[in-house]
Amino acid sequence: MSQQQRPDNVSIDEIPVDIDNTQSAEVDPADEIESITRGLAGEQPPTNPLVVLKAARWWYIHGKGGTDPAFQWAIEWARHLATDTPSDVERFDEFLEYLVSVGFANERHELR
Repeated sequence: MSQQQRPDNVSIDEIPVDIDNTQSAEVDPADEIESITRGLAGEQPPTNPLVVLKAARWWYIHGKGGTDPAFQWAIEWARHLATDTPSDVERFDEFLEYLVSVGFANERHELR
């Protein structure tokens, strides 16, 4: 059965998606990235590589590019998730220091 598609009602794999109901002005991408970034600094970081790469992309664009410590840690964590190899502890320490320097917390221990 075929449905007529309008600009506000599209189909993805034959599943209708109402665009007006999926987009909300209340969601701030910066808040979402802050939550993911705090998660990357926490005791139980995200385990979904796509979520981690979303944060990496944001920090790459809005941070210092490829040299941004948050970007580098997100990429390192995604590599860890993909290959199940140990992550670089020094890179994690740089990430925590960077988060303190940009105002995510006053002290590193507040992030954990």
